[in-house]
Amino acid sequence: MKFHKDNKFFHWGLTAFLVIAASISFYYLVFHSSNISAGFQRIMGILMPVVFGLAIAYLLAPVLNFLEQKALFPLCRKCGIKESPRQRSLVRGVGILVTCFLFVAMIYAVIAMTVSQVVPSVQGVILNFDSYTNNVISWINQTLEDNPEFGDYATKTIDRFSNQLEVWLNEILPNTASLIMTVSLSVINVLDVMKDFAVGFIISVYVLASKERFAGQAKKICYAIFRRDTANVVIRNFRFTHRTFIGFLGGKIVDSIIIGLLCFVGTSLMQTPYAVLISVIIGFTNIIPFFGPFVGAIPSIILIFAVDPTHPLNCVYFAIFILALQQFDGNILGPKILGSSTGLAGFWVIFAITLFGGLMGVFGMIVGVPIFAVIYAVAKSVINSMLDQKSMPVETKKYETVEYVDETGFHEIVPEEKPADGRRRGKSRLLQEGFHFQWKGRRENAAPTEEHSSKSNETSDK
Repeated sequence: MKFHKDNKFFHWGLTAFLVIAASISFYYLVFHSSNISAGFQRIMGILMPVVFGLAIAYLLAPVLNFLEQKALFPLCRKCGIKESPRQRSLVRGVGILVTCFLFVAMIYAVIAMTVSQVVPSVQGVILNFDSYTNNVISWINQTLEDNPEFGDYATKTIDRFSNQLEVWLNEILPNTASLIMTVSLSVINVLDVMKDFAVGFIISVYVLASKERFAGQAKKICYAIFRRDTANVVIRNFRFTHRTFIGFLGGKIVDSIIIGLLCFVGTSLMQTPYAVLISVIIGFTNIIPFFGPFVGAIPSIILIFAVDPTHPLNCVYFAIFILALQQFDGNILGPKILGSSTGLAGFWVIFAITLFGGLMGVFGMIVGVPIFAVIYAVAKSVINSMLDQKSMPVETKKYETVEYVDETGFHEIVPEEKPADGRRRGKSRLLQEGFHFQWKGRRENAAPTEEHSSKSNETSDK
């Protein structure tokens, strides 16, 4: 006998299986969460090279597409090479080779700049740390001499911190061996990350070579699982998510590079010490939306003050420069590069950074904005769909001055009139009758006149 999936016994069996599976999953989630977490971490540790490979391929795919569409294929047509599977394979191979070369060259340039410029600056800070400390101490002593009223308060504060430091040292010093072990494990973890990154780079080459095939397989699975209209919605949402992430991350990297270069030019003109190091800090932290420049400015100001505490105005000038640079980035440069890649208002950007930064740390602060942009777009789409089903407008502006909605339309809020004698009067006739919007394909109409209202009442009485 042929088995049909529409059989009622099949649905009962499937329902029972899902209920049992959900119950078992809930039990293990509640009573064995530590084992689940450990297992998940182990699996992620094993698959980390694959994760790196997919991430690298995802970031390099736009570069590869640009090279193929704007350079390689036009070059083939100019040379009279006909389009064929062999030609497409050749173009893909050359494109991957050039893309990987550019990626490796960029990494090498960053490392070379770090080693040649940043490392000497860091070494200079370390070698001159004692003198910088003495400068700060001398400045503090001089300030206390000039302002003796702060002496008692400073003494109490120093004593309190000295006691806390003594307790901290008594706890740390006996655990020096464990501290050394922790540092050693950190170094080993860094080496493991570098190994996973190298293997991931090799995996990314294979992913780039067959990216259309992988995309086709994903669409095939989607159409196999969901209904046709649902699958179309899922694929469209994934396409929107891809555009949001690529537009934001790619644009933010370019924006951060430009801000770092502008910071280097500005600090060089102001003769700020360790201009290269400070510019690298500002550029890297600028990847974090909104808060990035200020996060990078704090250690930079401390470093500038430590070098020359006798001229605190240098810190003030640098802070003003960073503030101006952030305003330029937020109002001019950022919108030009990023455009409307997220479509989020300023409040939601701050909300996304705060939320995902608290959940995932620095990584969450970087990717939190595009993630929340996708969530925001999904929620907006669902709400607009629900309003469409109710034959109501989806424009937010039409709801800004609405007091209530009934079967006749929208009723606007009308402020109460306040006469010259100071006494408040009752609500106006416009508020009582309402200002009506017709959203079913009709144009907006003002509140009905008294004559029209009386005629309507007479008609209803009849």
